[in-house]
Amino acid sequence: MLAHLATTALLLVVPPPGHAHDVGLIAGRGAGDVNDTAGRFAVHATDLGVMWRDSRGRVAIAFGDTYGAGWGGHGAGPETADWRFNTLAHSTDHHLADGLSIDSMVTDRPGHAAQILPGDPSVPEVTVIPTAAVAVGSRDYLHYMSVQSWGPAGTWTTNYAGLAHSDDGGRTWAKPDTARWANRGGGSAFQLGAMVRRDGYVHLFGTPNGRLGDAYVSRVPEHEVLNLAAYQYWTGSGWRTGAPGSAVPVMSGQVGELSVQYNSALGRWVALHLDENRAAIVARTAPDPAGPWTGGQVVADGKDHPGLYGSFLHPDSATSPVLHFAMSRWDPYHVRLMRLDSVPADGNALQEGGFEHRTGAWRSTGQGGVDHGLGLARTGANNGWVRSTSGWNDLFQQVVVRPGTRYRLSGWVRSSGTTSDGYFGVRRPGGGGVVAEQEYGSLPSYGRLSVEFTATDPRAEVFTGIWARDGQDTWAQVDDLLLEPIG
Repeated sequence: MLAHLATTALLLVVPPPGHAHDVGLIAGRGAGDVNDTAGRFAVHATDLGVMWRDSRGRVAIAFGDTYGAGWGGHGAGPETADWRFNTLAHSTDHHLADGLSIDSMVTDRPGHAAQILPGDPSVPEVTVIPTAAVAVGSRDYLHYMSVQSWGPAGTWTTNYAGLAHSDDGGRTWAKPDTARWANRGGGSAFQLGAMVRRDGYVHLFGTPNGRLGDAYVSRVPEHEVLNLAAYQYWTGSGWRTGAPGSAVPVMSGQVGELSVQYNSALGRWVALHLDENRAAIVARTAPDPAGPWTGGQVVADGKDHPGLYGSFLHPDSATSPVLHFAMSRWDPYHVRLMRLDSVPADGNALQEGGFEHRTGAWRSTGQGGVDHGLGLARTGANNGWVRSTSGWNDLFQQVVVRPGTRYRLSGWVRSSGTTSDGYFGVRRPGGGGVVAEQEYGSLPSYGRLSVEFTATDPRAEVFTGIWARDGQDTWAQVDDLLLEPIG
């Protein structure tokens, strides 16, 4: 499915503040290889690296598509290169400064990592990929997706997502057909998962197939994990049992390959995932699994790690302010251990409120966009803009909010001398009407605007716009937008 990195020397690179740095290779072939998975287990290339504390107290690491001798050297394949849909490793290494050591892998013969989850001959299927896992008592549970076909970048189609379980420490697994979310109806939102055991429940976060959707959350009593009828789905006002179609989003997309923990050192829930638009791994936090979640701060950038994806938290990170996670790279195709020394503290529910990274979250009505490095920003290098000689023009972003929560939206705007009807605020998506707004006119220098509102729906649109009249050149520039819960 997805990643690898090949260099000839391991260099110490100091990352920017708030960015993760590379510790070493976990599996596959490349620089900083502390495990020799190619020689020990015939794992020359692989991806993902879903980690959890297993039923025997070890760190278990489930990989996706895995290749042996004959691997092509870049990306996945060929299929003839000793291809296995998935493999499983175990580690007892808790000293991660020099990398993550693999003690063993589940094997089917000496020196050969076994495929642990078989395919499903009853459906058209190209692979079976683990996406999340958790242990309860002596049993391990693995959330997986049955992939029907691959599509353009960031997209694929699943048949269903399912739960497998093992009672022998991960050596053998059962895939009951009663524990599946079909890729239709409400089940579509749980095709990729992230699993967290806490307060007597297993929380299952879910996203649709691919990397472009929002994230949702459900929970189930920890001893009923295989009973899909017992799952409770967050509806925006509470938990509803047995109704996946009633779930509303808790994180706005694009959410790819999500990993979530409750971090006791921070006293917050922490999520890492790929943002396909930003070509980056981002970190989000929330006080509760249902949110309100922050919009995501970049912690690993595709400019520094081309082809990055996947970001699966190490179990030890749940009790530490320092996070370690497994990150994949497509080219060549392997999994590396990353270290993030501090979780970004930004409480902004917006994505890229400062416009500093490329993102498709901001869209425009009429004429609008982002100025890159033109010296027009209030802070940083970039800012948003709208400009026209006629009609309504705005820059807007749809955001997930938690109903019943009070929010404050603030931002900095400057505008042309011809501006008489400018508006800054929040509205309901799809033309549902204004929730709160502040009018502005000519602002020769950046001035702070602010509105407050109580969310009544799970989605809202933040906007800044102008009416341009009588053929006059009218513009506004916006920067440093912040949407935060208050009270």
